[in-house]
Amino acid sequence: MGTDPAAHVASAAEWDRRYSGPDLQWGSGPNARFADEAAGLVAGRALDLGAGEGRNAIWLAEHGWDVTAVDFSAVALDRAATLADERGATITTVVAALDDYVPEAGAYDLVALVYLQVPNPPFGDIVRRAADAVAPGGTFLLVNHDASNLAHGFGGPQNPALLTDLEVVTANLGDLAVERAEVVERVVTDAAGEHVALDAFVRARRAPA
Repeated sequence: MGTDPAAHVASAAEWDRRYSGPDLQWGSGPNARFADEAAGLVAGRALDLGAGEGRNAIWLAEHGWDVTAVDFSAVALDRAATLADERGATITTVVAALDDYVPEAGAYDLVALVYLQVPNPPFGDIVRRAADAVAPGGTFLLVNHDASNLAHGFGGPQNPALLTDLEVVTANLGDLAVERAEVVERVVTDAAGEHVALDAFVRARRAPA
């Protein structure tokens, strides 16, 4: 019996090979929705989980944040560190698989998960540990491909296991107060014109001490 290629979850080695190409996978600028949300926050300590080549982490560092970028691809993080240096920014990189990475509890003023392609489990546990890492008064931000994107949106992973269910996210946020949890549209432009992708967006906060 054959294996459904859509069910495949890429390993760190496969992502290393993907990031070894000459071009950036996701571009050099931050995700627009993430940047819009983070721009209104007071800079402090930030944790970017599944940081890839560091586009969001570097943008945060350029805006005064003390950033730790975590990913299981050493190649991606090497590229992130190089790009940060070229742009006069400083980030701390940690090579780790998020299914067993435990960040310091209550230590970060911003914890971000942006397009993290991880099945559930362990996705729910990753969200729970990310929420635990939010400091008093801090913010949790998630932007991911929504489960509805497969049938009704454009692009993104074609493996349903890698798409985000908002209920899984909100159920694992512990004592964070959810400010927004909704499906949002993102316009994607390619040679064929404009398309609409559907993203899961969650913003939550921990009460100040």
